[in-house]
Amino acid sequence: MDQKEIEAYIIQKYQEDEQIMVRIFIQWCHERDLNPEKIYHEAYPSQPPNKLLKELTEEKEAFEMTIDSGTLINVLQVFGNDDLAHTVSAYANKQ
Repeated sequence: MDQKEIEAYIIQKYQEDEQIMVRIFIQWCHERDLNPEKIYHEAYPSQPPNKLLKELTEEKEAFEMTIDSGTLINVLQVFGNDDLAHTVSAYANKQ
């Protein structure tokens, strides 16, 4: 692999992992009858709506497992979504 191929591979893998993270977040929200776009906006009020979140929310593809709050928070933090992890934590503590 040359440098361009390595960079393309890394970007592709990150995007695939990002989609999984968003799907986990959406699933967690759906399990708790919460609106993922609303929660995302609470965490990031100055950002425009997240296109990937909107696309995947409309797909409504569910996982065949229950998503634990702690797992979701850890996954969000791995991707640097600390504000969203904090917001999710607050919702988890309410329930």
